[in-house]
Amino acid sequence: MVAFCNAHGIRHEICGKLVVATNQEEMARLDILQERGRQNGLHGLVRLNRDEMREIEPHVGGIAGLRVPEEGIVDYQGVCDALVEENRQLGTTLHTDAKVTCLKHDGAGWLVKSETIEVRADFIVNCGGLYCDRIAQAAGEIRTIRIVPFRGEYYRLKPSAMHLVHNLIYPVPDPVFPFLGVHFTRLIDGGIEAGPNAVLAFAREGYTKWKINPVDLADALFFPGLWSFIRQHRAMTWDEIRRSFSRRLFCRSLQRLVPEIQESDLETGGAGVRAQAMEASGTLVQDFAFIERKNALHLINAPSPAATAALAIAEEIAKKIPQAV
Repeated sequence: MVAFCNAHGIRHEICGKLVVATNQEEMARLDILQERGRQNGLHGLVRLNRDEMREIEPHVGGIAGLRVPEEGIVDYQGVCDALVEENRQLGTTLHTDAKVTCLKHDGAGWLVKSETIEVRADFIVNCGGLYCDRIAQAAGEIRTIRIVPFRGEYYRLKPSAMHLVHNLIYPVPDPVFPFLGVHFTRLIDGGIEAGPNAVLAFAREGYTKWKINPVDLADALFFPGLWSFIRQHRAMTWDEIRRSFSRRLFCRSLQRLVPEIQESDLETGGAGVRAQAMEASGTLVQDFAFIERKNALHLINAPSPAATAALAIAEEIAKKIPQAV
């Protein structure tokens, strides 16, 4: 991604990230996280004590941290614009707002119909995100894994409080609940984003609390995996819902990382929807999940950070496509 940004003049910055442990249990997980980072080829990982953390982030809380120097931020709209232009130069035709309504395989290959176009293909690649499970089902697959949409809501720090965060401050991830947890992110356009939480969205594109799609909602509520998940994580589910409606509770979560943050420092930000793959047992799929067929490839789960890792993910997908295609 860095090479791509340099080649296309896209704004980016390798600013580093601080992962903060706030108790002894998280300290142990921090050791595991550091070792996993080393195994995955990250360079320059450094364990820090409280005083060393404050040299990087003067207002951070916690008792220890892990410095990840290769972490960065990017103008992702710029990335998308550059990808579109590269594809156009290669002669690729891009169709947006083209909901797939029919996928049919016959002796001549695939017939793909959408609301606006109809095309034939020898091989299809499904990276449909929030709709990838339905697209796979339309192609003849059984939905053993279901996409359950979780909305992540953000606040932004007011200008008067932006000095409290310099770059990126993250909590130690919880292996039982694989959402990132609330964190602080400096944006490439300026400003500091704080969040997200994780609550069930009532629509697969439910970017607000009251956006409801009856088909999407029924799809989630009639899925046994969702109720198994809720039973397994009752307390955490309730906490996430409460934080969605309470700025005070949301602020309290942020204070674990930056104690000086106050409710008055926060203003409402945007929201995203995570395409979370879930098994019928209620287990969240935490790794990439593919369905590979002779004439099709379906990417059923692309966990965070799927956006900034998009080019690396694309390389893996390309390796799985038969050379004859």
